[in-house]
Amino acid sequence: MRFGLAVVSLIVALGVIVLGLGMAVAITSSSAGGSESSNHALSSQGLEIPNRAAGTTAATTHRCPTQVGASWSDGHIPTGPPYADRSLEIPAHPMILATYPNPTTEGNVGEYFVLDAPAGTRLEDLTITDGHTTAAFPNETISGPVAVTMDPDVTVETTPLETVELEGHLRLAADGDELALERNGTTLDTVRYERSKTARVWYREPTPGYKNVSNGSDMIAHGRWWPRERSCFPSTVTEPDAATAFVLPDSPEVPLEHIEAAEERILIGGYTFASPDTAEALEEAIDRGVTVELLVEAGPVGGTPMATDSLLSRLESQGATVTAIGGPGSRYRFHHPKYAVIDDSVLVTSENWKPSGLGGASSRGWGVVVEDPELATSLESVFRADTNGWDTTNWSDHRKTATFVDEERAHATFSMEHEPARLHPKQVELLLAPETAEPRLLELIDGATDTLSIKQASIADSDFALLEAAIEAAKRGVEVRILLDDSWYHEDGNQAVITALETAAADDDLPLEGKLVGSSDRHEKIHAKGIVIDGETAIVGSLNWNDNSLRHNREVVLALHGEDVGAYYERVFDDDWTGEGDEDVFPFPLELLFAVGAGVAGAVLLGWHHLRFDPTREEQIEDERIYFIEYAFIVFTRRIETQRRRTGFETPGWRR
Repeated sequence: MRFGLAVVSLIVALGVIVLGLGMAVAITSSSAGGSESSNHALSSQGLEIPNRAAGTTAATTHRCPTQVGASWSDGHIPTGPPYADRSLEIPAHPMILATYPNPTTEGNVGEYFVLDAPAGTRLEDLTITDGHTTAAFPNETISGPVAVTMDPDVTVETTPLETVELEGHLRLAADGDELALERNGTTLDTVRYERSKTARVWYREPTPGYKNVSNGSDMIAHGRWWPRERSCFPSTVTEPDAATAFVLPDSPEVPLEHIEAAEERILIGGYTFASPDTAEALEEAIDRGVTVELLVEAGPVGGTPMATDSLLSRLESQGATVTAIGGPGSRYRFHHPKYAVIDDSVLVTSENWKPSGLGGASSRGWGVVVEDPELATSLESVFRADTNGWDTTNWSDHRKTATFVDEERAHATFSMEHEPARLHPKQVELLLAPETAEPRLLELIDGATDTLSIKQASIADSDFALLEAAIEAAKRGVEVRILLDDSWYHEDGNQAVITALETAAADDDLPLEGKLVGSSDRHEKIHAKGIVIDGETAIVGSLNWNDNSLRHNREVVLALHGEDVGAYYERVFDDDWTGEGDEDVFPFPLELLFAVGAGVAGAVLLGWHHLRFDPTREEQIEDERIYFIEYAFIVFTRRIETQRRRTGFETPGWRR
């Protein structure tokens, strides 16, 4: 055994020396011109903590562009007036309510604008102009909103509204335009919109006195963009029967047990799906007669894992309905939730459907199963709205053009520190991004009075709205702790955030702390996206702390209210914060450590030789090579760690 380790160590040492040569050259290059790689990390001096007035909310440009009415429980925004009850607001004259100038069709065929009018409005004396060309309306009568277009046969495929075909010629400019609605030469309404991204609808902003907002050429109505058919669900608040709280990697059996117990339906919404164990449980459910449906992101970052194709293709062949969502102009930048509706229960988690996530082979994540028919119905509505959109494709068609990549499967095992707990939340709120998550989370953080415990993989920007709210809470005297992941791909950025928080805390004497947590015998990395507020409210879900996740992705989050719920996740947070129970075994055996040390020492000596005797060499080294060598070294060390976890090899006595 020792001889084998010695051979392996010698090979590793040679490998490190070779890598070290490249790193040494990189060092000499850095000594001449400064390391460019440092520019890719946030500088603690450059990362400012902006002030945010207590009690303020996020910019309204990232909420639904229309008022949400109870009749909109399916999540769809009416293409008609931006109000919930038409009986309260009937326009006094024809008005432009929305424009769709940049559809996904070639040449923008099918573009339209929405005209609303009182009952019995005659159109033949109306015209529409962009200041360059003018088109006339046909001899028709309308009551309420219609889609006005030059291409009714195409437009009818993109809106449920009745269509009206213009006479003459008028094209809506995708880069912004101003439209004036006139009657016999008198301007009735004028709207102005800015440049449109693909498949975005411009909605007129509702204002007090809507029916008199624009009644002349001197009044121009403005609005904002919202992706076509993106949902606008209101928040759902329920009082559940019970809930099972769990964390990963401790309890991967919890999701499987609920899937295995399903009797009627399983609806899975996810970013990716690469879990053989879950796929097997779903196949067995299909055999029992359970309806199985899955919705996944069509274009995850870096490509779709090959395992996803084989698993989803097989499930589809067995009778599951599998749908991919995404593409140019899609309703969401990424479909990033991690949830399931299982009969009358709801599973929401921070972890992806793959071994490293819900499989319990890597990530620290939070999850919960809530037993509540009302909540299950609400989340099913979200699933239906997202699955039935124009930007979805069944898996068998999607896979023909998809990009698939190899992805190493996680195999590590970890000790169970936190068992699942059956709890009884007083209330549960279903929050969705991009609709309701931001304003409600800000409200909850702004309402904190004692403690805030925040666990995230990373925080991208110091001006992120939720981070600003947390800092304001600290200024009110709330004890704020922020725990971030220490993995190599997060370390620099997260350390910059922590340093900035520490500086702000020291300057203003704030009860604000930040900490990085790395790999241990409890988990490999932090992937949770959780908050515990005053020990009584826990936030569990898929929402990362960045603007993309909050304002552009589809994310699903639960706010669970109750002391027992808060206590469960607070306990997990505390243990991860303090490292209690961690042994954190050093990943290298003694012989391997010696070999790596020898290799690095040799690299330093060779680098010194380059520095002293070949001063012109560094000028020939490209920055890309420097980055490649650094990355290769990181991958090399991670491969060693992966192999250690697979084999379970550890040398007692070496800790870090």
